[in-house]
Order: sequence, then C-alpha cells, then structure tokens
Amino acid sequence: QVQLVESGGGLVQPGGSLRLSCTASRNIFSINTMAWYRQAPGKERELVASITSGGSTNYADSVKGRFTISRDNAKITVYLYLQMNSLKPEDTGVYYCYANANTRYWGQGTQVAVSS
Repeated sequence: QVQLVESGGGLVQPGGSLRLSCTASRNIFSINTMAWYRQAPGKERELVASITSGGSTNYADSVKGRFTISRDNAKITVYLYLQMNSLKPEDTGVYYCYANANTRYWGQGTQVAVSS
C-alpha cells in the first residue's frame, strides 16, 4: 500500500500564500498520477490540480494562474507540492493528497482557511 501524509495547511488572509506538501511512501514505484483535491463545507470533493509521472499538469479553472503543482520523485519517497498564491476565501476547505497506483490512495487531509 501507498502511504500519503499531508502538511502545510493553516489560516491565511485573502491574497496570502500557502504551500502544501504530501509525502508518499511504500510501493511508490507503482504511482503514476498524483493530485490535490479539496472539499469545502457542504460541497463535494473536487479536483484542484494533478500531475502525471511524466510531469504533465492539469488545473481546475478556478485556480489556474494562482496554484502550482509539482512533484519530486526521490528514490524511496515521492514528494508532492501545491504552491497556492493569491488565496481567496473560496479556496477554504480540506485539501487531500491523492495517488493513483493501480488503486486510489488518499491522505488524511489538511485544513486550509482563507479569512480576514
């Protein structure tokens, strides 16, 4: 099984920045696409950004130009990042790290709150 652990959430003012990190361990060689999803209160979980093992990226329209997803494939660990700039209150939610390794894996989630 793949283990995913997120970090980096918190409270930030509108216009601020945060960087989320996800560490993937165990059976990392089977991982292809990784992604960040988020779930706002009372809403369904939605895709924020994804990145393939080859580095191709995809973003939700709502975050294009503000968020950047990146990935570092180390020997025994894969690191996934989400740099979030110009944050808006509507970016508030729980952010989940996702990995597709023939089976879908999810992290435990990290809370992001954008408020003045």
